[in-house]
Amino acid sequence: MPAQVPLTRDLVLIGGGHAHALVLRMWGMNPLAGARVTVIDPGAVAPYTGMLPGLVAGHYDRDALDIDLVRLARFAGARLVQARATRIDPEARLIEVEGRAPIGYDVASVDVGIHSDMAELPGFATHGVAAKPLGPFADAWAAFLDRAAAGEVAPRATVIGGGVAGIELALAMQHALIAAAGKAEVTVIEAGEAIVQGVPAARNRLERALHDAGIKVMTDARVTEVSGSGLTLHDGTRIASAFTAGAAGGRAHGWLAESGLPVTEDGFLRVGPDLGVEGHESLFAAGDCAHLTHAPRPKAGVFAVRAAPVLERNLRAVLTGGRTRPFRPQKHFLKLISLGDRTALAERGGRVLALPGLWRWKDRIDRRFMRRLTDLPAMRPPAPPRIAALGDEPAGPPLCGGCGSKVAPGALAGVLSGLPRLGRADVLSGPGDDAAVLRVGGARQVLTTDHLRAFTEDTGAMARIAALHALGDIWAMGASPQAALVSVTLPRMSAALQARTMAEVMAEAGSALSQAGAEIVGGHSTMGAETTIGFTLTGLLERDAITVAGARPGDALILTRPIGTGTLLAAEMQGRARGRDVADLMAVLARPQGDAAALLSGAHAMTDVTGFGLAGHLAAICGASGTGAELWLDAIPVHAGAEALAGEGIRSTIWAANRDHAPVAGAEGARGTLLHDPQTAGGLLAAVSPDAADALVAALRGQGHDAAVIGRVVAGGGLCAVKR
Repeated sequence: MPAQVPLTRDLVLIGGGHAHALVLRMWGMNPLAGARVTVIDPGAVAPYTGMLPGLVAGHYDRDALDIDLVRLARFAGARLVQARATRIDPEARLIEVEGRAPIGYDVASVDVGIHSDMAELPGFATHGVAAKPLGPFADAWAAFLDRAAAGEVAPRATVIGGGVAGIELALAMQHALIAAAGKAEVTVIEAGEAIVQGVPAARNRLERALHDAGIKVMTDARVTEVSGSGLTLHDGTRIASAFTAGAAGGRAHGWLAESGLPVTEDGFLRVGPDLGVEGHESLFAAGDCAHLTHAPRPKAGVFAVRAAPVLERNLRAVLTGGRTRPFRPQKHFLKLISLGDRTALAERGGRVLALPGLWRWKDRIDRRFMRRLTDLPAMRPPAPPRIAALGDEPAGPPLCGGCGSKVAPGALAGVLSGLPRLGRADVLSGPGDDAAVLRVGGARQVLTTDHLRAFTEDTGAMARIAALHALGDIWAMGASPQAALVSVTLPRMSAALQARTMAEVMAEAGSALSQAGAEIVGGHSTMGAETTIGFTLTGLLERDAITVAGARPGDALILTRPIGTGTLLAAEMQGRARGRDVADLMAVLARPQGDAAALLSGAHAMTDVTGFGLAGHLAAICGASGTGAELWLDAIPVHAGAEALAGEGIRSTIWAANRDHAPVAGAEGARGTLLHDPQTAGGLLAAVSPDAADALVAALRGQGHDAAVIGRVVAGGGLCAVKR
């Protein structure tokens, strides 16, 4: 077998801007052995700003301009940390991240873009929307447009800022509002003496376009306050507005200057010819957040795109001890300005063109750029061996992570049934339940162990989810978490990376466990082929344990969170899941369920739904209780995207074994297949009195759990599924 190259250097990309997105694509085509790549960005997608006017006008849907960072990170073999960077310590080489422990780096690059927030303007934070970052703006605009179309609000919008970006937005808003509501009142407010001061050659044509569209333009006008009903200008003039957008120039993120890094007077990172931040050989920057000291240029996406190959080569050079190269940006670039409808202006070097086909040309350019980041090359799997031992197991797809890689339920049940029983009086439960119940002195203690193969390269997030997954057994039995032993297997890496990784694991696991009331008391670590994180936990019982036995005919079945985890994670491994859906899933998996368990403490039977799927764990309740169950397919909550992926034939590794172990009569279609989908950190499944079910679901939903009554316990045996 070829030797595995240990990981020795951490490359961290702060921000998912256009330059970093292209770096990830190039890295996936030619990864550097020994380098671990991390992307830090609060979103699962990074919108392409060049298509924003088309989105606002209604020419594109949101998916058309979203760069899927989850898919790109998977393609590049990188880990995506979905959080916001708040500070860089270049001396300690640490990045502070909102909501979690700092992340260390050997080489880092910053591409966080700019923003157009106007925090200093009274009322804007509450009643205005910054055009950048694009994601929140696009969501707010879509919601306003729907309300305007329904007649709930007046179709009045105002854009603060009369630059090219503001004019494009205003024309797009006018076009969309007329199409949706039949009329529109759009106003542009510019503090300067004229609009588009940075592109004077286009001013006359844009003024004419605004006039023809019926958009009001106010120059030499300064906004002093924004309210829910409109804006107030410096001379007391009131402008009615139901949607106020801030587009008065791009601003640097304040935390860059607060990090003590070299910045311009207006807060942009100062970088040299090789895109390195001045005075910091291990730190680079690109895109709008960077200022090219050797060749100052306006803020435009074209420079980020052109800088990406140079940035990628220079990051690789520093990681390998090579020499960096300079970035030489062009002096002039083509600026294509959208005019709301499917027309556009072109400006380059002071010359302006208005031709019928310009919008189609811009559309082709934008779509071609997006295809580079969405139509990722299919990487060939390793070739199968020419000769292999006899057997009936096909090679199959790569093994899933999380609970999708569990041993088949039938094989496990057979082994457990043959274990010897010593009849100890202090061991109160036999093998097969969620956890063991022990008598220790005068107390009763629950003991459980669980571990997961990593399904994400973000070891911090993986540690938190694995801890909550293991706590599920404690919560399901009605116990209070007490103590934990941690077991960690890491791939081969240098001592420095081991220390960084273990610090992330222990910080996130410790946070999850301490919030649940459990204390880490020790553990074990080793290196192996892949990351695996597990926990051995104890919990204390103040009453009899809730077990899988005890369900009664007529009981309502409550599930506290959606199913579909295994399908989504399998699809993400194959690059077929939407990043937004994966991000939503990860947020659910990182949410503890101790409060849900407390509400369900009166359940007749309860378990957590994990590797054997909803059907398998319900079958365990029915088998131990001597009952059957009826599931209502339409009532079962499903993670976004999971049902569609199941319909495309995506299955987790253990799915077939789960189906064979606990068949469900009448389980048809994609939703029926999800009954056997293995869950990681899945919901609690409880059999409760039918009289209490509705109140319990309401209370669970009030605490943020997507809970539902999904069926009922019936007399007899077996499982069946019906639509209801």
